[in-house]
Amino acid sequence: MVLKEIYQQIVEVGIEKDPRAKEIIDNYLLSQKEQSEKLPEPQKNYFDKDCLWNPFADTRILHGEPASEVYSLHVGIDIDSAEILLASALKERPDLVIAHHPQGKALITFYEVMDLQADIFYQMGVSISEADNLVHERKKEVERRVISANYDKTVDAARLLGMNFMCAHTPGDNCAYSFVKDLFHKKRPHKIKEVMNILLEVPEYQKAAEEKCPPRVIIGSDESRVENIIVDFTGGTEGPKKMYERLSALGVDTVVGMHFSEEHYKCLKDANMNAIVAGHIASDNLGINLLIDELEKNAGAEFEITCCSGFRRFPHK
Repeated sequence: MVLKEIYQQIVEVGIEKDPRAKEIIDNYLLSQKEQSEKLPEPQKNYFDKDCLWNPFADTRILHGEPASEVYSLHVGIDIDSAEILLASALKERPDLVIAHHPQGKALITFYEVMDLQADIFYQMGVSISEADNLVHERKKEVERRVISANYDKTVDAARLLGMNFMCAHTPGDNCAYSFVKDLFHKKRPHKIKEVMNILLEVPEYQKAAEEKCPPRVIIGSDESRVENIIVDFTGGTEGPKKMYERLSALGVDTVVGMHFSEEHYKCLKDANMNAIVAGHIASDNLGINLLIDELEKNAGAEFEITCCSGFRRFPHK
């Protein structure tokens, strides 16, 4: 499999597992095409043509020749210059380094993927106008935070060392979201302790528990009742804090997230919602493992994989 095929297949899996309807994604891609056609000539040179087929701004090939053959992967949750240097120093130099969290041009625009949060909230009963407005406000907050980042630092390391390098963020998060949501739908937990038991059936959460970082109940107790769960795993980063009060009013009683900031925690508490931290790195592991499963299925063979930066390989056959 070549690098371009890996990239395309990761995007295809991300679309397949996306919470949004396919029609919404198709309309988004069409709007990107229309936008590109309306740009004045100088600006057309800077338009990212990947936007015409890839709806995930946080997933890109960051360095490398798209036609490069790939048999071995060096996979990590956070890839920085140190991990690139480590990969180049390995006795068997990997063909491709894959990061989960975005770097380079995928980092500086990653907030664009937050729009999908509005569609999740709409599915839960929030009006589309309210969902759009609250997510837009939060997007601007995140944009202001990331635009000052030294976003190409790690990409420069890959370039100087001649390493193929890409990141796969929202497609991985979509896989984890879909997997855990389907588990809850199938098992129908009615108490928080049942939710916790379901999470601990998953090898990534088992491994995290062994390393003293298990899923945690941060609001509620083992006996707290559960009827309507929202899985808050995808959309780039945490959503608007004001949304919890609205979701609570609509009957959502429990939020299972990868992580919550202190401000988000306080808003959850004010909304009288149960809250469970499944685990950030464990959930990211789950999403990337599911992506690799799909890549290997399509390739008809397993990749040689070295794990770094918090990633552990667990096949889900």
